[in-house]
Amino acid sequence: MEGQDRQTIDVAPAEEHHADIYGEDGAVRASFLAQIGAAIADRDTITLKREVDDLHQSELGDVLEALHPEQRRALVELLGSDFDFSSLTEVDEAIRLDIVDNLPNAQIAQAVQELDSDDAVYILEDLEKEDQDEILSQLPFTERIRLRRALDYPEETAGRRMQTEFVAVPPFWTIGQTIDYMREDKNLPDRFSQIFVIDPSFKLLGAIDLDQILRTKRAVKVEEIMHETLHAIPATMDQEEAAREFEQYNLLSAAVVDENGRLVGVLTIDDVVDVIQEEAEEDLLRMGGVGDEELSDSVLATSRSRVPWLLVNLGTAFLAASVIGLFDRTIEHIVALAVLMPIVAGMGGNAGSQTMTVTVRALATRDLDIYNAARIIRRELGVGFVNGVVFAVLIGMVAGFWFRDPNLGGIIAAAMIINMFAAALAGILIPLVLDRFNIDPAVASAVFVTTVTDCVGFFAFLGLATWWFRVP
Repeated sequence: MEGQDRQTIDVAPAEEHHADIYGEDGAVRASFLAQIGAAIADRDTITLKREVDDLHQSELGDVLEALHPEQRRALVELLGSDFDFSSLTEVDEAIRLDIVDNLPNAQIAQAVQELDSDDAVYILEDLEKEDQDEILSQLPFTERIRLRRALDYPEETAGRRMQTEFVAVPPFWTIGQTIDYMREDKNLPDRFSQIFVIDPSFKLLGAIDLDQILRTKRAVKVEEIMHETLHAIPATMDQEEAAREFEQYNLLSAAVVDENGRLVGVLTIDDVVDVIQEEAEEDLLRMGGVGDEELSDSVLATSRSRVPWLLVNLGTAFLAASVIGLFDRTIEHIVALAVLMPIVAGMGGNAGSQTMTVTVRALATRDLDIYNAARIIRRELGVGFVNGVVFAVLIGMVAGFWFRDPNLGGIIAAAMIINMFAAALAGILIPLVLDRFNIDPAVASAVFVTTVTDCVGFFAFLGLATWWFRVP
């Protein structure tokens, strides 16, 4: 009992330390950042190491993002070899490059040797080719070959995400030999859940789960209990496709093979979670026409990433304005039209965005394909018509009462039904067409859907008004 009390006393401070760096809003506490800042200003390495020594890599990443650029660089410099480089995988690319660019390549080379290969690749891939080569040249031969092979695969592929440390044994080994090998070899990965079975040329033959090894007697041969790896992932497969394999088959890890079926690495669930988050963020940003923008980017970099789609939006705005220009005489005669026409276009734009968001997501998850596209299109058109009728009644009554003109209420009601129907049609067909021509619908759909709803909305409302009121 006494020993248990002592253990509780020893563990509690560490847990309290971890909990204390975050406030109720989930952000790093200002008081903790002030302590770190004071230690950096005083160049007090002892206090600094004590404060960050027990932090998880993700916590240290949050601290780095919260500090000013000068403080970040000073923190890394003061910690020296005690700095946890794995924390750089948790920060924005701009912050990571800012830190790494201010470090000598020799220090980076020393640090990446302590990292898992996937983390090392994550840091090295953003560096200039000359810096990569210099750093790799300072690594041991085996480590250099592993990292070079991963870096040679295209970006955002399984080969870039894989971990090259894995456990592989020949099929003729016994379970006893395999267990002894895992106990004695000091170069095994820190964590793994599968052992892969390979032939002399490293061609993948199968795999064994660790729990199966624990349940099998030592004399049994590996080939007798191994199972075929049905979901081996090609190294050139897009990382989003690989993540979909994990989702569909509930995988914790998967072998990564080259074009000849040889085992080159392993993809683990923690890497796949990062991929899913990155892809979701990327799609969300692209739907807003932002691109690969990050919060740490400079003003010029941020502006440069936003300008192209703003220019496209400007062009489509002129197109919508030209539609309005066709009915300038109608607007001169009936000023109320200028007040009401943004309502029609705005409601259509919102409805189209709803349909477009659902469609883009369905395409990304492959829930929408040629086999069910017709049914989904009919459903969305039905939704657009029903919503159009509902809001047509509401806006028609309000407009008729507001301007004391039932005819005007009827016109805007009819225009609302037309535009809501058109919004539903554009919201699903535009992403489908873009996807058919291998254009990312998350990037290009929004501007085209908005253009359709603006032009149809203005043309329907002003055209009906011109026809009904017989404006010359």
